[in-house]
Amino acid sequence: MSAPDGSPVGAERSIGQLFASATTEMSALVHDEIALAKAQLKQDVKRGATSGGAFTVAAAVLLFSLPMLNFALAYAIRTWSDWNLAVCFLLSFAANVLLAVLLVLVGVVFAKKAKRSKGPQKVAASMKETAGVLQNAKPHPRPAPVSDAVEVVARSSS
Repeated sequence: MSAPDGSPVGAERSIGQLFASATTEMSALVHDEIALAKAQLKQDVKRGATSGGAFTVAAAVLLFSLPMLNFALAYAIRTWSDWNLAVCFLLSFAANVLLAVLLVLVGVVFAKKAKRSKGPQKVAASMKETAGVLQNAKPHPRPAPVSDAVEVVARSSS
């Protein structure tokens, strides 16, 4: 097993190698979080488009089907029942309204799903948390180096 830079795990690595490895991993993390945000936004847009499409189809069905379907359905009801033609037209209209209501309900369901989705907010919160952790990260405390040269100079001057 080896580290991302190719050195074996557990081997002593220089600070430069550690920094390069950390930078690479942070870059990969940011890219992955951006990809996640894009995927979640794509899903939300798809739900919103489905909702808008359902509303559009409901309006088109109600608008374009009323004249033709009302006449056809009203005359069919009249043929089967011998009721007054006005009552037959009202029943035909009620059937069209029922279909439009069903399509509106489908649109409302998809609109609520798109509104409830908190995908981008979750990714933003995760990125803020990562940034907060990085800001609070402190380097490992190292003892102050005692320079042999300083000791030699101090001893030679005495």
